[in-house]
Amino acid sequence: MNKTALRMSRALALTAAVALAAQTPLAQAEIVDTDALAVPSQVELDRAKVQSFLERANVKERMQAMGLSGLVAADRVASLSEAEVHALAERIDGLPAGGALSQQDWILILLVVLIIVIAL
Repeated sequence: MNKTALRMSRALALTAAVALAAQTPLAQAEIVDTDALAVPSQVELDRAKVQSFLERANVKERMQAMGLSGLVAADRVASLSEAEVHALAERIDGLPAGGALSQQDWILILLVVLIIVIAL
């Protein structure tokens, strides 16, 4: 190999190394407050709300009447996306407190159950 080819090879290797080094993100560290770690995220709160909804006696009865066990439903809720869980949690907040579910509420429950059954 002649000197010119060797210089070009080194220059190319140096250019490639600089280009790769420029793309590498720098790591940053900072102190995280313990209280910030203890607070559950909104997704965790929403998922817990949906899980507790599915554990209600009237919802369990309705799911069992449709042939769906509570364990399968819990597994399916765990596999829902963040957006789906958030939408269900918001809908649960809008349900009447007295336990009298409207026809629209039953449709929502059936829709959730159908999504869970289809996901199987």
